[in-house]
Amino acid sequence: MKMPEDEIKALVVETLAEQHRFQQESIDAIVLKAVASVLASFGIEDDDRKELRADFQHLRRWRKSVEQAQSYTFKVVITVIATGLMGAVWLGVKVVLGK
Repeated sequence: MKMPEDEIKALVVETLAEQHRFQQESIDAIVLKAVASVLASFGIEDDDRKELRADFQHLRRWRKSVEQAQSYTFKVVITVIATGLMGAVWLGVKVVLGK
C-alpha cells in the first residue's frame, strides 16, 4: 500500500515540528537552570526575583537622576562662565569709556 505524497509531507512536517518543540523545551530548561545557578552563585535565590527587579529599577532611576544632575551642572557651569566673561567685558568697556 502506497501513501500519497501529501500525507508523507504532512507526516514529515508534523514530526519535524514536534522535534523542534522538544528541542526548544530542552533549550529553555537548560537556559533557565543556567540563569538560576548564576543568580544563586551571586546569593540571589528564586524567591528574590521581585526584589532583584525592584533593585534594578531603583538603580536605573538613580542613574537617570545622576545623568540629569550632571546635565544641569554642566549648564550651570557654562552659564556662570559666560556671565563672568560678559561682566568682565562690561567692566572693561566701562573703564575704557570712563577715561
